[in-house]
Amino acid sequence: MLSNLNERSRDIFGRIVDTYMQTGDPVGSRTVSKLLENALSPASIRNVMADLEDMGLLHSPHTSAGRIPTEAGLRLFIDGVMEIGDLGEQERQRIDLECSAKGRRFEDVMKEASGMISGLSGCASLVFAPKTDSPLKHIEFVNLSPGRTLVIMVMENGVVENRVIQTPPDIPPSALVQASNYLGAKLVGQTVSGGVDEITKELQSHRAQLDELTSHVVEAGLAQWAGGNEDSGSLIVRGQSHLLDDISAMADLERIKSLFEALETKETLLKLLRLADGAEGVQIFIGSDNPLFNVSGCSMVVAPFRDPHQKIVGAIGVIGPTRINYARIIPMVDYTSKVIGRLIG
Repeated sequence: MLSNLNERSRDIFGRIVDTYMQTGDPVGSRTVSKLLENALSPASIRNVMADLEDMGLLHSPHTSAGRIPTEAGLRLFIDGVMEIGDLGEQERQRIDLECSAKGRRFEDVMKEASGMISGLSGCASLVFAPKTDSPLKHIEFVNLSPGRTLVIMVMENGVVENRVIQTPPDIPPSALVQASNYLGAKLVGQTVSGGVDEITKELQSHRAQLDELTSHVVEAGLAQWAGGNEDSGSLIVRGQSHLLDDISAMADLERIKSLFEALETKETLLKLLRLADGAEGVQIFIGSDNPLFNVSGCSMVVAPFRDPHQKIVGAIGVIGPTRINYARIIPMVDYTSKVIGRLIG
Protein backbone atom coordinates (compact mmCIF):
# COMPACT_ATOMS: atom_id res chain seq x y z
CA MET A 1 0.00 0.00 0.00
CA LEU A 2 2.95 2.30 0.64
CA SER A 3 3.75 2.27 -3.09
CA ASN A 4 0.32 3.78 -3.74
CA LEU A 5 1.29 6.94 -1.85
CA ASN A 6 3.06 9.74 -3.67
CA GLU A 7 5.74 11.76 -1.91
CA ARG A 8 3.28 14.42 -0.73
CA SER A 9 0.81 11.89 0.68
CA ARG A 10 3.58 9.94 2.35
CA ASP A 11 4.97 13.08 3.96
CA ILE A 12 1.59 14.22 5.27
CA PHE A 13 0.76 10.71 6.48
CA GLY A 14 4.06 10.47 8.34
CA ARG A 15 3.59 13.89 9.99
CA ILE A 16 0.09 12.98 11.17
CA VAL A 17 1.11 9.65 12.67
CA ASP A 18 4.25 11.05 14.28
CA THR A 19 2.33 13.97 15.82
CA TYR A 20 -0.45 11.68 17.04
CA MET A 21 2.02 9.36 18.77
CA GLN A 22 3.51 12.35 20.57
CA THR A 23 0.25 13.96 21.68
CA GLY A 24 -2.49 11.32 21.48
CA ASP A 25 -4.79 13.93 19.96
CA PRO A 26 -6.40 14.11 16.50
CA VAL A 27 -4.23 16.05 14.06
CA GLY A 28 -5.78 18.77 11.89
CA SER A 29 -4.74 20.25 8.56
CA ARG A 30 -3.50 23.51 10.11
CA THR A 31 -1.17 21.60 12.41
CA VAL A 32 0.20 19.62 9.48
CA SER A 33 0.72 22.75 7.37
CA LYS A 34 3.01 24.15 10.07
CA LEU A 35 5.10 20.97 10.06
CA LEU A 36 5.62 20.61 6.31
CA GLU A 37 8.79 21.94 4.75
CA ASN A 38 6.99 22.78 1.53
CA ALA A 39 4.09 25.15 2.09
CA LEU A 40 0.68 23.70 1.32
CA SER A 41 -2.70 25.22 1.96
CA PRO A 42 -4.91 23.61 4.62
CA ALA A 43 -7.39 22.85 1.83
CA SER A 44 -4.80 20.85 -0.13
CA ILE A 45 -3.79 19.01 3.01
CA ARG A 46 -7.43 18.19 3.79
CA ASN A 47 -7.78 16.66 0.32
CA VAL A 48 -4.78 14.40 0.98
CA MET A 49 -6.15 13.51 4.41
CA ALA A 50 -9.48 12.55 2.83
CA ASP A 51 -7.66 10.28 0.37
CA LEU A 52 -5.74 8.65 3.21
CA GLU A 53 -9.00 8.12 5.06
CA ASP A 54 -10.53 6.47 1.98
CA MET A 55 -7.53 4.12 1.92
CA GLY A 56 -8.25 3.08 5.52
CA LEU A 57 -5.08 4.65 6.93
CA LEU A 58 -6.70 7.51 8.87
CA HIS A 59 -10.02 8.08 10.54
CA SER A 60 -11.75 10.86 12.42
CA PRO A 61 -12.76 9.92 15.96
CA HIS A 62 -15.06 12.94 16.22
CA THR A 63 -16.86 15.31 13.90
CA SER A 64 -13.86 17.63 13.95
CA ALA A 65 -11.43 17.83 11.05
CA GLY A 66 -8.67 16.13 13.03
CA ARG A 67 -7.51 12.64 12.06
CA ILE A 68 -5.74 9.80 13.83
CA PRO A 69 -4.18 6.70 12.27
CA THR A 70 -6.12 3.47 12.09
CA GLU A 71 -4.48 0.23 13.21
CA ALA A 72 -3.71 -0.46 9.54
CA GLY A 73 -2.20 3.00 9.27
CA LEU A 74 0.01 2.42 12.30
CA ARG A 75 1.15 -0.89 10.84
CA LEU A 76 2.05 0.77 7.54
CA PHE A 77 3.88 3.57 9.34
CA ILE A 78 5.93 1.15 11.47
CA ASP A 79 6.77 -1.20 8.61
CA GLY A 80 7.50 1.34 5.92
CA VAL A 81 7.84 4.92 7.11
CA MET A 82 9.23 5.02 10.64
CA GLU A 83 12.97 5.13 11.20
CA ILE A 84 14.02 2.84 14.04
CA GLY A 85 16.20 4.61 16.57
CA ASP A 86 19.17 3.20 18.43
CA LEU A 87 19.79 2.84 22.13
CA GLY A 88 22.10 5.29 23.81
CA GLU A 89 25.16 4.00 25.62
CA GLN A 90 23.63 4.89 28.98
CA GLU A 91 20.53 2.78 28.26
CA ARG A 92 22.67 -0.14 27.11
CA GLN A 93 24.72 0.02 30.30
CA ARG A 94 21.61 0.08 32.44
CA ILE A 95 20.16 -2.96 30.67
CA ASP A 96 23.48 -4.81 31.01
CA LEU A 97 23.61 -3.97 34.71
CA GLU A 98 20.01 -4.97 35.50
CA CYS A 99 20.43 -8.25 33.61
CA SER A 100 23.65 -9.17 35.35
CA ALA A 101 23.11 -12.56 36.96
CA LYS A 102 26.23 -12.93 39.06
CA GLY A 103 25.28 -13.93 42.59
CA ARG A 104 21.53 -13.58 41.96
CA ARG A 105 18.64 -15.95 41.41
CA PHE A 106 17.52 -16.10 37.78
CA GLU A 107 13.94 -15.15 38.65
CA ASP A 108 15.21 -12.09 40.52
CA VAL A 109 17.19 -11.06 37.45
CA MET A 110 14.05 -11.37 35.33
CA LYS A 111 12.07 -9.28 37.80
CA GLU A 112 14.73 -6.58 37.67
CA ALA A 113 14.78 -6.71 33.87
CA SER A 114 10.99 -6.43 33.72
CA GLY A 115 10.92 -3.44 36.06
CA MET A 116 13.78 -1.80 34.20
CA ILE A 117 12.21 -2.07 30.76
CA SER A 118 8.90 -0.81 32.13
CA GLY A 119 10.64 2.24 33.55
CA LEU A 120 12.63 2.96 30.39
CA SER A 121 9.66 2.52 28.05
CA GLY A 122 6.93 4.08 30.21
CA CYS A 123 4.77 1.02 29.44
CA ALA A 124 3.73 -2.15 31.17
CA SER A 125 6.30 -4.90 30.67
CA LEU A 126 6.05 -8.64 30.64
CA VAL A 127 8.70 -11.34 30.82
CA PHE A 128 8.16 -15.04 30.46
CA ALA A 129 11.05 -16.31 32.56
CA PRO A 130 12.10 -19.91 31.98
CA LYS A 131 13.47 -22.19 34.62
CA THR A 132 17.23 -21.91 34.14
CA ASP A 133 19.10 -25.10 33.26
CA SER A 134 22.70 -23.96 33.05
CA PRO A 135 25.48 -26.39 34.04
CA LEU A 136 26.12 -26.59 37.77
CA LYS A 137 29.24 -25.05 39.30
CA HIS A 138 28.63 -25.62 43.03
CA ILE A 139 25.99 -27.16 45.32
CA GLU A 140 25.69 -26.97 49.08
CA PHE A 141 23.16 -27.99 51.76
CA VAL A 142 22.86 -25.71 54.81
CA ASN A 143 20.82 -26.51 57.93
CA LEU A 144 18.35 -23.73 58.76
CA SER A 145 16.33 -25.27 61.58
CA PRO A 146 15.09 -28.73 62.58
CA GLY A 147 13.38 -30.14 59.51
CA ARG A 148 14.38 -27.28 57.16
CA THR A 149 17.47 -27.25 54.94
CA LEU A 150 18.59 -24.63 52.43
CA VAL A 151 19.96 -25.88 49.12
CA ILE A 152 22.30 -23.46 47.34
CA MET A 153 23.12 -24.08 43.68
CA VAL A 154 25.52 -21.84 41.74
CA MET A 155 25.38 -22.21 37.97
CA GLU A 156 28.26 -21.70 35.57
CA ASN A 157 26.55 -18.60 34.15
CA GLY A 158 26.62 -16.98 37.62
CA VAL A 159 22.97 -17.56 38.45
CA VAL A 160 22.29 -18.63 42.05
CA GLU A 161 19.27 -20.77 42.95
CA ASN A 162 18.20 -21.14 46.59
CA ARG A 163 15.48 -23.54 47.74
CA VAL A 164 14.28 -24.71 51.13
CA ILE A 165 13.58 -28.43 51.47
CA GLN A 166 12.07 -30.56 54.21
CA THR A 167 14.53 -32.92 55.91
CA PRO A 168 14.43 -35.16 58.99
CA PRO A 169 14.63 -32.96 62.12
CA ASP A 170 17.50 -34.98 63.59
CA ILE A 171 19.72 -34.99 60.52
CA PRO A 172 23.43 -34.55 61.46
CA PRO A 173 25.70 -31.95 59.76
CA SER A 174 27.78 -34.80 58.34
CA ALA A 175 24.82 -36.02 56.26
CA LEU A 176 24.46 -32.58 54.66
CA VAL A 177 28.16 -32.48 53.88
CA GLN A 178 28.01 -35.94 52.35
CA ALA A 179 24.97 -35.00 50.25
CA SER A 180 26.75 -31.87 49.00
CA ASN A 181 29.86 -33.85 48.07
CA TYR A 182 27.88 -36.62 46.37
CA LEU A 183 25.75 -34.32 44.19
CA GLY A 184 28.74 -32.08 43.48
CA ALA A 185 30.71 -35.04 42.16
CA LYS A 186 27.79 -36.17 40.02
CA LEU A 187 26.43 -32.88 38.72
CA VAL A 188 29.18 -30.23 38.52
CA GLY A 189 29.76 -29.45 34.87
CA GLN A 190 26.37 -30.65 33.67
CA THR A 191 22.76 -29.53 34.00
CA VAL A 192 20.67 -30.74 36.91
CA SER A 193 18.01 -32.14 34.59
CA GLY A 194 20.69 -33.99 32.65
CA GLY A 195 21.93 -35.87 35.73
CA VAL A 196 18.69 -36.55 37.57
CA ASP A 197 17.84 -39.87 35.89
CA GLU A 198 21.27 -41.35 36.51
CA ILE A 199 21.33 -40.32 40.16
CA THR A 200 17.77 -41.51 40.75
CA LYS A 201 18.58 -44.94 39.31
CA GLU A 202 21.72 -45.14 41.41
CA LEU A 203 19.81 -44.34 44.58
CA GLN A 204 17.13 -46.88 43.75
CA SER A 205 19.65 -49.64 43.08
CA HIS A 206 21.55 -48.79 46.30
CA ARG A 207 24.82 -48.50 44.41
CA ALA A 208 25.54 -45.14 46.00
CA GLN A 209 27.44 -45.43 49.24
CA LEU A 210 25.07 -43.19 51.16
CA ASP A 211 23.27 -43.76 54.40
CA GLU A 212 19.49 -43.41 54.64
CA LEU A 213 19.45 -39.79 55.90
CA THR A 214 21.87 -38.59 53.24
CA SER A 215 19.87 -40.32 50.51
CA HIS A 216 16.75 -38.55 51.76
CA VAL A 217 18.50 -35.17 51.46
CA VAL A 218 19.72 -35.94 47.95
CA GLU A 219 16.27 -37.04 46.78
CA ALA A 220 14.57 -34.00 48.32
CA GLY A 221 17.09 -31.67 46.70
CA LEU A 222 16.64 -33.19 43.26
CA ALA A 223 12.86 -33.06 43.56
CA GLN A 224 12.99 -29.30 44.08
CA TRP A 225 14.70 -28.71 40.74
CA ALA A 226 13.40 -31.46 38.52
CA GLY A 227 10.07 -32.35 40.03
CA GLY A 228 7.63 -31.34 37.31
CA ASN A 229 6.32 -28.82 34.84
CA GLU A 230 4.71 -26.50 37.36
CA ASP A 231 8.07 -24.79 37.82
CA SER A 232 8.86 -24.57 34.13
CA GLY A 233 8.54 -20.83 34.07
CA SER A 234 6.60 -17.83 35.23
CA LEU A 235 5.08 -14.67 33.79
CA ILE A 236 6.34 -11.46 35.36
CA VAL A 237 4.39 -8.27 34.73
CA ARG A 238 5.49 -4.83 35.87
CA GLY A 239 4.25 -1.27 35.37
CA GLN A 240 0.55 -1.98 34.88
CA SER A 241 -0.17 1.52 36.20
CA HIS A 242 1.33 2.95 32.99
CA LEU A 243 -1.65 1.53 31.11
CA LEU A 244 -3.98 3.66 33.20
CA ASP A 245 -2.31 6.93 32.19
CA ASP A 246 -4.22 7.23 28.90
CA ILE A 247 -7.67 6.28 30.12
CA SER A 248 -10.21 8.83 28.90
CA ALA A 249 -13.50 6.94 29.06
CA MET A 250 -15.23 4.07 30.83
CA ALA A 251 -14.72 1.95 27.72
CA ASP A 252 -10.97 2.42 28.12
CA LEU A 253 -11.20 1.27 31.73
CA GLU A 254 -13.02 -1.91 30.71
CA ARG A 255 -10.43 -2.51 28.01
CA ILE A 256 -7.58 -2.27 30.49
CA LYS A 257 -9.47 -4.44 32.99
CA SER A 258 -9.82 -7.22 30.41
CA LEU A 259 -6.13 -6.89 29.61
CA PHE A 260 -5.18 -7.31 33.28
CA GLU A 261 -7.39 -10.40 33.48
CA ALA A 262 -5.67 -11.88 30.42
CA LEU A 263 -2.26 -11.27 31.96
CA GLU A 264 -3.25 -13.25 35.03
CA THR A 265 -4.15 -16.44 33.17
CA LYS A 266 -1.73 -19.33 32.81
CA GLU A 267 -2.65 -19.68 29.14
CA THR A 268 -0.84 -16.41 28.55
CA LEU A 269 2.51 -18.17 29.04
CA LEU A 270 2.01 -20.61 26.18
CA LYS A 271 0.45 -18.00 23.91
CA LEU A 272 3.37 -15.66 24.48
CA LEU A 273 5.85 -18.33 23.41
CA ARG A 274 3.74 -19.22 20.37
CA LEU A 275 3.84 -15.58 19.31
CA ALA A 276 7.60 -15.51 19.61
CA ASP A 277 8.11 -18.92 17.98
CA GLY A 278 9.77 -18.64 14.62
CA ALA A 279 10.54 -14.95 15.03
CA GLU A 280 14.11 -13.85 14.41
CA GLY A 281 13.68 -10.65 16.33
CA VAL A 282 11.07 -8.23 17.58
CA GLN A 283 7.42 -8.75 16.74
CA ILE A 284 4.87 -5.95 16.90
CA PHE A 285 1.16 -6.52 17.47
CA ILE A 286 -1.21 -3.58 17.15
CA GLY A 287 -4.67 -3.51 18.65
CA SER A 288 -7.08 -6.10 17.32
CA ASP A 289 -4.38 -7.91 15.29
CA ASN A 290 -2.85 -8.90 18.62
CA PRO A 291 -3.59 -12.64 18.92
CA LEU A 292 -2.52 -12.72 22.57
CA PHE A 293 -4.95 -10.20 24.03
CA ASN A 294 -7.01 -9.00 21.05
CA VAL A 295 -7.60 -5.72 22.86
CA SER A 296 -8.15 -2.68 20.64
CA GLY A 297 -6.26 0.42 21.64
CA CYS A 298 -3.24 -1.53 22.94
CA SER A 299 -0.04 -2.62 21.24
CA MET A 300 2.56 -5.18 22.23
CA VAL A 301 6.24 -5.28 21.25
CA VAL A 302 7.79 -8.65 22.09
CA ALA A 303 11.03 -10.50 21.37
CA PRO A 304 12.05 -14.08 22.19
CA PHE A 305 15.23 -15.19 23.90
CA ARG A 306 16.87 -18.48 23.12
CA ASP A 307 19.10 -21.03 24.79
CA PRO A 308 22.52 -22.05 23.36
CA HIS A 309 20.72 -24.55 21.09
CA GLN A 310 18.61 -21.70 19.63
CA LYS A 311 15.46 -23.05 21.22
CA ILE A 312 13.02 -20.35 22.34
CA VAL A 313 12.74 -20.56 26.12
CA GLY A 314 11.15 -17.23 26.96
CA ALA A 315 10.18 -13.78 25.79
CA ILE A 316 10.24 -10.16 26.93
CA GLY A 317 8.08 -7.30 25.77
CA VAL A 318 6.07 -4.21 26.56
CA ILE A 319 2.37 -3.39 26.34
CA GLY A 320 1.05 0.11 25.96
CA PRO A 321 -1.37 2.31 24.03
CA THR A 322 -1.12 2.10 20.25
CA ARG A 323 0.72 5.42 20.18
CA ILE A 324 3.76 4.18 22.12
CA ASN A 325 7.20 5.29 20.96
CA TYR A 326 7.91 2.32 18.69
CA ALA A 327 11.15 3.79 17.33
CA ARG A 328 12.65 3.80 20.82
CA ILE A 329 10.98 0.72 22.30
CA ILE A 330 11.73 -1.74 19.48
CA PRO A 331 15.54 -1.55 19.84
CA MET A 332 15.17 -1.56 23.63
CA VAL A 333 13.20 -4.82 23.63
CA ASP A 334 15.49 -6.32 21.00
CA TYR A 335 18.69 -5.53 22.93
CA THR A 336 17.28 -6.76 26.24
CA SER A 337 16.21 -10.09 24.72
CA LYS A 338 19.73 -10.59 23.35
CA VAL A 339 21.30 -9.80 26.74
CA ILE A 340 19.02 -12.33 28.45
CA GLY A 341 19.82 -14.89 25.75
CA ARG A 342 23.53 -14.53 26.49
CA LEU A 343 22.76 -14.94 30.19
CA ILE A 344 21.02 -18.25 29.58
CA GLY A 345 23.97 -19.46 27.54
